[in-house]
Amino acid sequence: MARLSKVFSRLIARCDRLPPLPTAVVHPVDPESLRGVLMAWRSKLILPVLVGPEARIRRAAAEAGVAIKGFRLIATEHSHAAAAAAVALARKGSVECIMKGSLHTDELMAAAVDAGGGLRTARRMSHVFLLDVPAYPRPLLITDAAINIDPDLEAKQDIVQNAIDFAHALGIGHPRVAILSAVETVTPKIPSTIDAAALCKMADRGQITGGTLDGPLALDNAISEAARRIKHIASAVAGRPDILVAPDIEAGNMLVKLLQYLGGAKAAGIVLGTRVPIALTSRADSAESRLVSCAIAVLARAHGTFGRRVSRKS
Repeated sequence: MARLSKVFSRLIARCDRLPPLPTAVVHPVDPESLRGVLMAWRSKLILPVLVGPEARIRRAAAEAGVAIKGFRLIATEHSHAAAAAAVALARKGSVECIMKGSLHTDELMAAAVDAGGGLRTARRMSHVFLLDVPAYPRPLLITDAAINIDPDLEAKQDIVQNAIDFAHALGIGHPRVAILSAVETVTPKIPSTIDAAALCKMADRGQITGGTLDGPLALDNAISEAARRIKHIASAVAGRPDILVAPDIEAGNMLVKLLQYLGGAKAAGIVLGTRVPIALTSRADSAESRLVSCAIAVLARAHGTFGRRVSRKS
C-alpha cells in the first residue's frame, strides 16, 4: 500500500470512533477493486457485501492474493444485475453504502436513479471529488465532474448545496465556494456566467446556505491569490476556495484529471443527494483512492448528509 497523504490520513483517522458501514461492493471483478475493499475492511471503514458474478470475483481475488472467505457474496449474472441488486439492498436497509467496482458509471447510476426502485431523494444527485493537490494548501472539492452533464440553474443549486453539506461533514465549517466560468465578468454570451451570478444571489437570499459563494470566477483568479490581486478582484472566495463548481461535466472532468495526471493530485469521490453514499471511483483508480472514498462516505453518513428531507425533486 502506498503511503497516504497527510490530508487523507487525517480523514481516515477521523473515522476511528465511527462504526463501519455495511457496504455493497458492485461487480468487483478486478484485482484493484478487491484490494480497495480489503484495505477499507481492514481499516474498519466498511463491512463488505460483494455483489456480482461469483466465478469472476473469486478469480480476481486469487489474482490479487486477497482472501474473501469471510465476506458475504451475492451472486449475479452480470454487472447490470449486480447494480440492481446492490440498490435493492440499500433500499431495504441491508447496506448503508454502495461502492463501485469494475463497471461503467452509467450502469450503476441507472439503477440508482430508477424512478421505481432507485435511491433518489428530493435533492438532485451530484458527485463531489475530494482532491489533495500538492500545490494547494488545503483539501479541494470539485463538483460536478461525473454525473450531471449540462446542469441548469436549478440543478446547480442542488449541486452547490450538496457540496457545502459534504464539506461540513469533512470538518470545513463554512466553505468558500468558487463558481467557475471562462471569465470573471457576467456576460450574456457565456451562459455559465449568468448562472454563477444567480447562484450567488440565491445564497444572498438564503436559497443556498452554509457557505460563502462568489462567481463567476475564471480558474486563475479562483485558485490563485496572486491572480486575484493582479486582476483587482475583491472577494472573500477568490484565491482560497474550498469548493470549485464546474459549469458542466466536461470542464469538471477535465479539471480533475488534469490535476491528477499532470499535477500529482490524489482524488476520492462520492455521490450525494442519494439515500446512501455511493463511492463512485473510476475503474482506473488505485486501491488507496477507493479506501479514501470509503472514509469520506463514512464521515458523510455519520454527519447526517444522507437521508435529509429537502424541498425539491431531481
